[in-house]
Amino acid sequence: MKVVVAGAGGMGLRYGVLLQEAGNDVQFVDTWKANVDAIHQNHGVEVTRDGKDPKLVDVAVCYPEEYHGHPDLVVVFVKDMHTVEMMERCKHFIGKDTYVLTNQNGYGGAEDVAKFVDRKRIISGTAMIATVMKGPGKVDFVGKRGAGHVHLVKVEGEPDPFIYKVADEMEKALMHPTVKKDYLGTVWTKLVFNSVVNTLCTLMNLKMGQFAAYRNSDEMTRKLIDEAYDATDAEGIKLEVSREELVKQVRFVSEVSNPRHYPSMHQDMATNRPTEVDYINGSIVRLAEKHGLKAPLHAMLVDLVHLKEASRQYEPAVSEAQA
Repeated sequence: MKVVVAGAGGMGLRYGVLLQEAGNDVQFVDTWKANVDAIHQNHGVEVTRDGKDPKLVDVAVCYPEEYHGHPDLVVVFVKDMHTVEMMERCKHFIGKDTYVLTNQNGYGGAEDVAKFVDRKRIISGTAMIATVMKGPGKVDFVGKRGAGHVHLVKVEGEPDPFIYKVADEMEKALMHPTVKKDYLGTVWTKLVFNSVVNTLCTLMNLKMGQFAAYRNSDEMTRKLIDEAYDATDAEGIKLEVSREELVKQVRFVSEVSNPRHYPSMHQDMATNRPTEVDYINGSIVRLAEKHGLKAPLHAMLVDLVHLKEASRQYEPAVSEAQA
């Protein structure tokens, strides 16, 4: 399969490198100059697993405007708020038969892709895979080879032969894909999960295992999940698991699967990038308001994350902090 990965960040590199190792023709396009320059200068990307055993993986990367091939699949892995910009820069090589896949964290990325691509050729879904961008041209795959899993779902229509072809290639790459049929149920289940651990770990500067170790973590999780489920129930969105099952899932992933992992929102905050809180907790607030409901806990978390983003301007420079 001929694949273009739009966004050579942590998750984009994870998907692209694994699909390349499985025998696919993979091209990366990226807009981060320091990253593109580092990969060119090093003749590849440095990949570690759990911070160990660095290896250089030969990958092809360029700016979107420099690519003029005809891919079967474009994998979009940029932050939700950058989706339109990336699609605008990639639209010249997205043909009438090209499918676009996005497994972004929040809700809205696939809807933005739909401004450029027929909804029947958009594959959405979720990724329970942890990856950390360590710097330009450097990525750390969290977990042993074969860790994590992926859910794939068409934004519109029943599963077709192409989505199963994508799933086959992901299975070769040990990404453990599952093809789903309910777009909203699939995406919102992961979004609600992220609305707990991503946001709280970011605000409190915690790894997932540290959050799980707090004596009231389950109660905090339950309150946030209840607000979210009230909103999705009002919209008629059926999530994949019950409220209590998702509480248990948050604990298991935090305590057992990825206890040493900082979620992606935390990584954005730590590197002075905008977060996706408006596409995660903010989506819950907007859905609740649509139905005359309130989601005050999620609304407060949105404000607190934005306050923390704004507070970065007051932090002393490194040289001041060390003086």
